[in-house]
Amino acid sequence: MTPAALLNGLTNMLSSGFIEHALLAGTSIALLSGLVGYFVVLRGQVFATDALSHVAYAGALAALAAGVDLRFGLFASCIAVGLVLGLLGGRGAADDVVIGTTFAWILGLGVFFLAYYSTHSATGNGAANVNVLFGSIFGISADDARAATWIALATIAVLLLIARPLLFASLDPAVARARGVPVRLLGPLFLAVVGVTAAEASQAIGALLLFGLVAAPPAAAQLLTDRPWRGFVVSGLLSVTAMWIGIVVAYAAPKLPVSFDIMSAATLIYLIAAVIARLRRHRSRQSAAPAPGSEAPQARAAS
Repeated sequence: MTPAALLNGLTNMLSSGFIEHALLAGTSIALLSGLVGYFVVLRGQVFATDALSHVAYAGALAALAAGVDLRFGLFASCIAVGLVLGLLGGRGAADDVVIGTTFAWILGLGVFFLAYYSTHSATGNGAANVNVLFGSIFGISADDARAATWIALATIAVLLLIARPLLFASLDPAVARARGVPVRLLGPLFLAVVGVTAAEASQAIGALLLFGLVAAPPAAAQLLTDRPWRGFVVSGLLSVTAMWIGIVVAYAAPKLPVSFDIMSAATLIYLIAAVIARLRRHRSRQSAAPAPGSEAPQARAAS
């Protein structure tokens, strides 16, 4: 493909209204997911995020069954369960027992609301159910894209306000508690932020797939750098990159689902970061090893 043809194709893509909406909403959602995901991985709360992704599905189905806006169920359920997980976990962090028990219960609720919606709704044709599961970023309207952007920016602002004490509490909770950092308050508040992120991302890539966007790019960032704030920024950038790649690939190859493309890009980014980190460790070991034939000073002195 010539550069002119590539430029023409890119221009045509950007002139499409649904692409503009997808890029606007997708960029803000991906940035939020990457920034929040960095702390999720750092705090070892990936399992909690997986649980909240299923909460998003159950909450959306509950809203559909009740005949209210789907987004109300998404946000209300994810924020509420995030707070509960943080409060029940103790010391501001949800433990695996609490998460696993909640996870199983939420899955049961999802099955119940799915059955109720399917049998009691005259318009329950399954399309909304599929959209909640796998997302519909190409179906986002202009108003929804703007709303998603503002919600994401507001959530990022909250995260930035608590980022410094949250980092302290994540790296060394005992010392942070002794220094007066409200560790027990930060835990539930952060999981509520994760809940908002789960609800936001569900609208773009689906409840079953948002876990990958929140986990893979942040994990890649931590492989690439051990500096927390640099990793925080890199995590957001990698998540946005995965979103852009997924949207472009889905536009160029319409037969591939856009959510699959986004997750594939996020996974590829993680694999590349893992390879880079492995090569760095290999070079570091080689540079630290003594040159062949050389002897330590002590060995030469002893001889």
